[in-house]
Parts: sequence; structure tokens; C-alpha cells
Amino acid sequence: MTPRAITGFGVVASLGIGRSAWTAALRDGTIPAPAPPTAAFDARAYPEARVAEVPDFEPSRFLGEKGLRSLDRQTKLLVVAARLCLHDAGLKKDGRFVALSPERVGFCAGNAYGSLEAISELDRVAVLEDARYINPAKFPNTVANSASGYVSIWEDLRALNVAISDGSCGALDSLACADIYLSCGRADAILVGGGEALSEPLYVAWKRAGRLAGGTPLGEGAALFVLETEESAKARGARVAARLLGLGTSFHGPAHDGVLLHAAPEAMERAVDDAVTDAGLLAGDIDLVVSGASRSGAYAAAELGGIARALGESVPIAAPKSLFGETLGASGALGMAAALTWMEGIAPRAIVRGEAPTNVKTVVVTTLGLYGNATAAVLRRG
Repeated sequence: MTPRAITGFGVVASLGIGRSAWTAALRDGTIPAPAPPTAAFDARAYPEARVAEVPDFEPSRFLGEKGLRSLDRQTKLLVVAARLCLHDAGLKKDGRFVALSPERVGFCAGNAYGSLEAISELDRVAVLEDARYINPAKFPNTVANSASGYVSIWEDLRALNVAISDGSCGALDSLACADIYLSCGRADAILVGGGEALSEPLYVAWKRAGRLAGGTPLGEGAALFVLETEESAKARGARVAARLLGLGTSFHGPAHDGVLLHAAPEAMERAVDDAVTDAGLLAGDIDLVVSGASRSGAYAAAELGGIARALGESVPIAAPKSLFGETLGASGALGMAAALTWMEGIAPRAIVRGEAPTNVKTVVVTTLGLYGNATAAVLRRG
């Protein structure tokens, strides 16, 4: 692929809001312990609940007081991340574009269950009360791409708007989608990444599915990056934090048609191998892998095993989900944010295999989906 410049990022996560807070938490090791949710949903019915919630999340601090009442939590997370991202990249200052133009900036991000909170709320009202009591102002939130649409509305992004629904792989898959649009000249810069919000239905579903037993708490957050053509970044004198050099995605189906959930090390191996080849590199060129693996379980074993098959047993592997939780559609984007901190010389305490070098230059970020899919991206320090 043609290398793309990453010129800024915005993050909203359990570790903090904004690039400075995120970096400080990873540098100082001030990682909050999982705790009962206080804002995402009422945890009184679930005394055992321990989640990685965004602390003290007040979107009005960043967006003002008007227009927030009808937005769901997923949308607020993404809009705040977008605003932080645009300012960090130098595209906006004090809420106004100071570089490029709205017509040349787009949005492309992933989520896994973005509309779940709104759909559940409307269904609850319709079933337990009466459909006439449904709040029409909140109905647009039930559409899968509503959060993406609101980001473009709030931040005046007019080039394109794409929502990717591909589970845990969605955030990294947004890179591939954005790369296509940049190649076609549809935009000069595109906000990419992903977001996921905690909600009661999401917690209950994962609890009943037995997906909370691995030790990594269910989390939430959003991370967005400005992915820009080299020509655009150079023309406006942008600071390049990293470059996207290669991408790989793969799918390996289960042995039987009746199986739905499927951990596929074969898909992980192929995705990593394709990404490294796409970047024009060899396995020995990779300094670190920032994986989407959790603390334990079949999926962690499959992801780590697939990485080892592609890059060898000696490559250092990190699993930063232990720091910010299982964030589903946002996990790949938060993994990228963690990778950038390693490139800046900060070493989060998340290495699960090997030892990361002091000077991290080239990183592979990986995510393994629940259904046999996998995606990998190669980043190099700017």
C-alpha cells in the first residue's frame, strides 16, 4: 500500500480523556482498577459487575451544553474523540478548520454493538409501557451508523462518512476502507478508528455468554486518528506521529457449519503475514506486536499463537486490554494509541511475551474477531 501519515489522535478511555491523560496514565502506571459502573448503567442489580468505565465523562466540557440530550453514550464518546483528534492534528483550532477544508476531510470508524443501548431502550418502552411513549428524538440512535453521522454533523466533515460493523476488527478494518478512499481522491484526510459504549444489555449479554470469565473487564472508549496522504501532511507542515505501512485481513471458518463463535489462529497468522508483506518488511523488522488478546482463554491463545506462527517465537507481544479493558469495536483503535506511546519511548506494563526494545520503531497491531476473522496493521514511527 501507499504509506499514509498519522498526524494526530484523540482518545476517550478508562485511562483518561485526551492524549495527555492517556500518555500520563501509561507512563506513570496509574491504571484504575475495575469497578462497578456509575454512569453507563445502573449496577445495583449486578453487585458483581466490575467494568472499565470512562471516569467522570462529561461531554459538555468539550462540546458545550446544547444538543446533547438526545445523543446516546456511544455517540458522545465518538464525537468527543473526534474533536480532540482534529485539534491534536492541527486541522482545527478553537473549533474552526485552520487547515484543509471540510469538503476534504471524512470519517470512517468501526463499532461492534453501537446501537444496542438505544434499541434496547426503545424496545423496553414499547413492550413494558406503550409504543406511543417512545421518544422520537432518540429513534435515530437505533440506526447502526447514527454515531458516525453525528460525528460528521458536529465536526462538519463533508468528504465521506462510513460506519464499519465488524466486531473487534472494525477499528483496524476502517484503515483499509479509508486507504481506498484516499487512493481514489475522495478526501485528503480521514478520521479513522472505533468506539464502543458500555450498557446494561451489553454487560448482561457478555455475562450470559461466559465472556467475562477471562479476567479482562468489559470496557468502553473511543480512539480516532487522522489518516492523511503524505502530500497533504507535507503541504500543511503537519507533525507525523507515525505512518501506516501495511494492512492484512483474513478469515478462517470453523470446522462445522453449526459453529458460530470461532477462534482462528490461521486467520491471525495470515493477516499478520499479509500486513508485513504489504509493508515491504520482513518478520525480523518488527520490534513489537500490540495484540488484541485478553488475559486468558481460547481467543487469547489463538491470537498469540497466530502471531508467533507469522513472526516467530521471539517477537515481543503486548496485550494492553489488561490496562483499558475489552472494548470490542474500539479495541483495535486503542491498541494503535498504545502503540504510539511505545514509539514515543513510553513502555506500558502490558508485555505478555518477550521484552520490548527500548527504541520501538515498527509495530504490528492485531485484532482477532469472534467469528474467525482477523486484521493486522503495520505502523512505523514518524
